[in-house]
Amino acid sequence: MNIIKVTSEAELKQAFDIRMKVFVEEQHVSPEIELDEFDQTATHFIGVEDDVTVAAGRFRIIGDHGKLERICVHKDYRNQSLGKQMIAAMEKELANQHIHKAELHAQTHALGFYKKLGYKVVSEEFMDAGIPHVSMVKELSTKQAESAC
Repeated sequence: MNIIKVTSEAELKQAFDIRMKVFVEEQHVSPEIELDEFDQTATHFIGVEDDVTVAAGRFRIIGDHGKLERICVHKDYRNQSLGKQMIAAMEKELANQHIHKAELHAQTHALGFYKKLGYKVVSEEFMDAGIPHVSMVKELSTKQAESAC
């Protein structure tokens, strides 16, 4: 998969399209919640396989850490390590910006996936968009981010 840091409106639309497929169509999240006020200022990424956008994610820098958000892989492309590749690219970009801590809100069904990537649960379970989540964090370093790719 080729991971692209979004730099154009066309690429941003591709990110939105895959998010709508995964979160709105598949997981039944309201479109009004899925697309939010942070989309215009976040750093977005898309994953492209054979000229098809199959994954997306974004992060925001909040204080001293990066918050990874809206990470998704189209259901037809799961279990191929594409999510891992997407997160590695986002972590590398954060490390390149001298951000050494990442946070995310993980859907509880994906806890094992994030734990394998080094994230640790730091909250009780909570509901977000009608889906159970937990907060997770990971300490990053430039060396970790480079080796993850």
